[in-house]
Amino acid sequence: MGTGIYRPQRNYGCRIHDQVTTFGMRTVVLENDKVRVSILPDKGTEIFEYLYKSADLDFMWLSAQGVQNPGAYLPTSPDSVSSFIDYYPGGWQEVFPNGGPPSLYMGAQFGQHGEVAHMPWDYEIVEDTPERIGVRFRVRPKKVPFELRKTIRLELGSPALFIEEELENLAGLPLQFMWGHHIALGQPFVEPGCRIRLPEGAAIVTEEMDSQVPPGRVKRGKRYEWPLAEDLNGQRFDLSVLPDRGEPSDIVYLTGFEDKAWYEVENQRLGLGLRVEWDGKQFPHAWYWQEFGDTKAYPWYGRHYNIGLEPFCGYPTSGIEESLRNGSAGTIGPMQTLRFWLRTVPYEAKK
Repeated sequence: MGTGIYRPQRNYGCRIHDQVTTFGMRTVVLENDKVRVSILPDKGTEIFEYLYKSADLDFMWLSAQGVQNPGAYLPTSPDSVSSFIDYYPGGWQEVFPNGGPPSLYMGAQFGQHGEVAHMPWDYEIVEDTPERIGVRFRVRPKKVPFELRKTIRLELGSPALFIEEELENLAGLPLQFMWGHHIALGQPFVEPGCRIRLPEGAAIVTEEMDSQVPPGRVKRGKRYEWPLAEDLNGQRFDLSVLPDRGEPSDIVYLTGFEDKAWYEVENQRLGLGLRVEWDGKQFPHAWYWQEFGDTKAYPWYGRHYNIGLEPFCGYPTSGIEESLRNGSAGTIGPMQTLRFWLRTVPYEAKK
């Protein structure tokens, strides 16, 4: 909940709107002269809008399902995958302490993408001036003894969104986890021909051929130097250029980042790009999910063209059990606190 302290209303500079709801869910809107960012504390601090004002362009992908309130109706098939997917609107979710499908850890059974993405978070406004605003969010998962805190900020004159996070282990023993930012980009920003840039030395990691994940564009069981990979016929192709609609859907994992990790997605036709920077020491990977309209069954039915570029601690998408086996899961000591930062920067590119 908010602080309950009276704040002068303001219609200029940086400002916060938190006396509004979206389909009955508390909504916190951070706004300045460059961008508007809309967040749902009642649904995992989901970011469903990141609007770049000068172009009237929202970077966040909005699925055909749209934003929904999970409490609005009783699911007809309440399982641990559909409880996430049926209410997934695109946008940007915090994923913790499991990434991917249902998985088991220390006797706790996690559903799709863990717990916190659908939990209500508390919040307080920690800074509110025309020059700078900040809101701190806080949650404790039900199944594991953690507290996760994050502060989101905007500054006047900048389209950049700043996120600083703390993960605290409330137990007297070491624990492990998967933790990530599920950032999905789609129309009108993402389209065939868009380009993805990564730092020099980045690599592509794939799952084994016997993975439960259906085959996609990339030949599995191999590691590639970005941006070239092999298709199922052994032909090389460029993963950095988004293909025409109808190409097979896929997911690979990006690694080889330095302490300051980053990627850029650029639409040269629109002359716009989005740069995402983060703490590569804490999150040494990024998941690259590709949905180009080829999935004809549940849940997409051929309707979407979008990508997810998701900074992550741990891979693959098969869940925390596999990340423990491959050594990519995060580790935190007894009563320890880990810190993480992430920054997104919309920019104008040459057409």
